[in-house]
Amino acid sequence: MRLLVAYGSKMGGTKGLAEMLGDDFRDLGHDVEVRSGDDVADVSSFDAVVVGGALYYFISWHKDAKAVLRRHHKALREMPVWLFSSGPLDESATEKEIPPIRPVMRAMERVGARGHITFGGRLEESNRGLPVGDWRKPEHVRKWAEQIHAELVADGA
Repeated sequence: MRLLVAYGSKMGGTKGLAEMLGDDFRDLGHDVEVRSGDDVADVSSFDAVVVGGALYYFISWHKDAKAVLRRHHKALREMPVWLFSSGPLDESATEKEIPPIRPVMRAMERVGARGHITFGGRLEESNRGLPVGDWRKPEHVRKWAEQIHAELVADGA
């Protein structure tokens, strides 16, 4: 099965999550491409798509992630799609389910996404008093990749 993992990332944290997902999907036997959302011209050669975007203050999602969904919404409605967000600068993403923000919920409805998850974020430098650190958990990412893989297998992929 051919998967696309597209992302919108400003500081590289969400890109890193997309790359982790890509590696996990490859380990599970899928053919995967990981691309920046601004580099996705067509989705028709893929069997399933995962799109991730960085969250900003829990009110907006990265523009490149939104652009993938907006440009390709008709094609995406015809295939399995999942979305992820990254951003919490604490352990909350591994302690509880964090629902998608309103713009992401609307995007999910528009493309018929099967699910969403929020992963912890990463911040290397802070000039705004935000905590510096990395709250992305590879085991959290792997578990979600395995859940998606199980759904695809159940669908006969």
